[in-house]
Amino acid sequence: MDSPRMHISLEKCTGVDASHLTITAPTESPNTDGIHITHSKNVKIANSFIGTGDDCISIVSGSKNVMATNIVCGPGHGISIGSLGAHNSEAQVSNVTVDRARFIGTTNGVRIKTWQGGKGYAKSLTFKNIVMHNVLNPIIIDQNYCDSQNPCHRQASAVQVMDVLYQNIKGTSASEVAINLQCSNDRPCRHVLLQDVNLVGVGGDSAKTLCSNVQWIKRGTVIPPPRVHD
Repeated sequence: MDSPRMHISLEKCTGVDASHLTITAPTESPNTDGIHITHSKNVKIANSFIGTGDDCISIVSGSKNVMATNIVCGPGHGISIGSLGAHNSEAQVSNVTVDRARFIGTTNGVRIKTWQGGKGYAKSLTFKNIVMHNVLNPIIIDQNYCDSQNPCHRQASAVQVMDVLYQNIKGTSASEVAINLQCSNDRPCRHVLLQDVNLVGVGGDSAKTLCSNVQWIKRGTVIPPPRVHD
């Protein structure tokens, strides 16, 4: 409770099983990630309540075979892959699954964020059986992430985002844009599948899906339906 920085950090770990955790910090507390995973593999996080001032779970470079199941997140910035590729670095993240999660009043729901200029990949990412309650950005990919006081200029390389599944995701968006897939001009997102998604505005108002530089596939009912944003 109330860590001054990250609450739990898993670095260079193998075979971690973390369950039945309660992690709490104030909404306005900066950099207080609940669980941060880096350069680790075969990690399972289950049956936990996480509410902080930053990501409930953050999964960054060198992580593979990560499962988060039955997670309640809120407040916080959601569950994030990244950020990846800062300072022109190479990142590799693969085989991440978020299954059965509930987001309550968070800034983001499920997020992938990469910096321009990076290299490597984030692939085989699955987000399924998720409920959003008044979430500002329920589904978001941001390949132009820029957490800097100075402008981030366009660069030619990017971390490749590919093989992403969003399945059985429903609930309410606190913003007009419920699904926001903003990918790189130079390395577009590939094989992004939206299946059985139903996200509406708070109060039942309609919401939007915005896509840019993404190769997406729609299966089943997807609300709001994808459209290209100029």
